[in-house]
Amino acid sequence: MFVGSSSIRLWPDLASAFPNAPVLNNGFGGSTLPDVIYYTPLLVLPYAPRLVVLYAGDNDLAAGRTPEQVLGDYTTFVRLVRQTLPATRVVFISIKPSPSRWALAAPTRAANALIAQAIARDTLAAYVDVFTPMLGASGRPHPELFRADSLHMTPAGYALWRARLTPVIH
Repeated sequence: MFVGSSSIRLWPDLASAFPNAPVLNNGFGGSTLPDVIYYTPLLVLPYAPRLVVLYAGDNDLAAGRTPEQVLGDYTTFVRLVRQTLPATRVVFISIKPSPSRWALAAPTRAANALIAQAIARDTLAAYVDVFTPMLGASGRPHPELFRADSLHMTPAGYALWRARLTPVIH
């Protein structure tokens, strides 16, 4: 199961990107981690997934939440899932480096680092770094990975995500 913000909801070929796994896309636009937590009893738990792929945190930082709050919310999400589904694996896709939110690069890096550290202590979780490979030689996001809004991704952006996720999902 994939859950999170519009970067999940807008993934056009999500099911075909992972043909060897049954895929459910429960992303919803504009969501923050508190939103995902709120809807977890409806969007995640009834399906009893063996694996949850989560992308969230981008909108949280844009709304003024701190990296520490994002970590706390991630931890709450995992705890909520595991209360009902103790063997469910969680894969966190790092917060991406959107050109339109480049001013948030430092807090994005901090939130990603905090979550990666927490995941390193969780044998049922994995952290997938998409931030670093989405940067060009200039150290800024590859523009071809993003739509004209400089926030949402092109098929090339999703291809990069698929390549990073495939070894973890299979």
